Amino acid sequence: MHIIGRWDEMLAARDFDGLNDILAEDAVMYSPVVYTPQKGRAITRMYLEAAGHVIGNEHFKYTKKIIGESDACLEFETEIDGMYVNGIDLISWNEEQQITEFKVMIRPLKAVNAVWQGMGRRLEEMKKV
Repeated sequence: MHIIGRWDEMLAARDFDGLNDILAEDAVMYSPVVYTPQKGRAITRMYLEAAGHVIGNEHFKYTKKIIGESDACLEFETEIDGMYVNGIDLISWNEEQQITEFKVMIRPLKAVNAVWQGMGRRLEEMKKV
């Protein structure tokens, strides 16, 4: 299965146990709520799992997919606390079908703030486990 299909399945199920298999060791996460790139499989996994629960909620859906040989642009819509959220996931992968870069962009500004708050709560919960 293609890497984007594997990501779609995880996100739909909100089951991220397989993330280590699809993330390259040197994967980099670019979050709309953190100023610096998050480098490495462990931190990328943590951010993707948190985002999968905050952004990838029951309202989440991809509305457009542009998929190339080693990268994709996936536009999404969701709702957080009654607020419309629109964004894109820019994903790059290597020859081993492992994600090397995952960049999330979100609009409008109020939505970025809602994601920032939700991600902060989720990351704190994850640290306690």
